[in-house]
Amino acid sequence: MKAKHQRLILALAGLTAIIGAGLLAASALKDEAAYFYTPGDVKTKGVEPGKAIRLGGMVVKGSLKRAADGVTIRFDVTDGKATVPATFSGIAPDLFKEGSGVVAEGSFDAQRMFVASNLLAKHDERYMPRELEGMSYNETTREMKVKR
Repeated sequence: MKAKHQRLILALAGLTAIIGAGLLAASALKDEAAYFYTPGDVKTKGVEPGKAIRLGGMVVKGSLKRAADGVTIRFDVTDGKATVPATFSGIAPDLFKEGSGVVAEGSFDAQRMFVASNLLAKHDERYMPRELEGMSYNETTREMKVKR
């Protein structure tokens, strides 16, 4: 066999291996490629209890309730199509409040309550930390200045 044919066979075998690895990775990911499930997705697709997922949506106004222990929070998450009850035990982020966006990591229990192990509060593009409120950044001088 000529060297030219050997290189062609080697190139085709390498290409086949790369395509096979890509297909294997894609089949392993399946639905896990989604960044988070919305309450509407949970309602239509269903999620089995105990499966670790991320649930994203808005905290329903008037649904945030703190338990007597001081660390357990109950709230509802909605996407406008469906609402999911959730609970979290721990210290919630400062940006977590009613009417704000949230991505909660956790799983559903047997009673279809989402038990969050971590809360990620979302903010819009106008967000500014409390420490920097009233300040502005000058691109030319690269300095922070207090607005008056």
